[in-house]
Amino acid sequence: MDSLVWQVRDRILSLQTQWFTLIGEHLQVPEGPLLEYWRVEKADSVVVLPIQNQQIIMPVPIYRPGVGKATLDFPGGRCPANQSPAQATQSILQRELGTSPTAINHLAPLNPAGWAINSSFSSQMLYGFVAHLKDEAAVSAERVAATYPLNPAGLAALLENLHCLQCRLVLREWQAAPIGEDVKD
Repeated sequence: MDSLVWQVRDRILSLQTQWFTLIGEHLQVPEGPLLEYWRVEKADSVVVLPIQNQQIIMPVPIYRPGVGKATLDFPGGRCPANQSPAQATQSILQRELGTSPTAINHLAPLNPAGWAINSSFSSQMLYGFVAHLKDEAAVSAERVAATYPLNPAGLAALLENLHCLQCRLVLREWQAAPIGEDVKD
C-alpha cells in the first residue's frame, strides 16, 4: 500500500477564497516522474430529497453559473463547518422550500460516510438525505416548481427533467435503498 502514496515535493500555489481553496503541488509518484497536480478543497455538499404526502417536492429552478442557466435540482447546499450534514438539511429546506424548523417528520441518510464527488481533484463529499415532511407542514407555494408522485410514472417524469448528476445519484440511491415503504419502482 505504501507504493500508492505520492509524496508532495513542494507547493506551487495555495489560493483561498470563501468557496474553495485551490492548491497546486509537485507530487513524486512512486518509481515514477515528478508531476504537477492541482486540486480543490471544498466544503461538503448536502442534497435533500423532500417527500410530502406521497409527492417529491421540487423547488423552483436556480441559476447555475457552471452551466449558465437555471436548473431543476433537489434542495441542496454546502455543509457549514459547524454543522453535521444531517443538521444542514433543516436550513437547506427552510431556504429552498420555506419550511419551518419542525417540518421534518423523518430524516433518512442515504450515505452516512458521504460519496467523493471527484476524488482525483476535490476533497468535497456529497451527503444524500430523504426528508419525509409532516403531512400538515407548510411548504411555500412560490418556492415549489413541481411535485412528482411516488409512482413509476412520476419518477420517470422526474428523471426526464432532472439533469444534475448529484441529484440523479441521490434519487437513484434512494430508489435502490431499502428505506421506508415508499413506492420506488
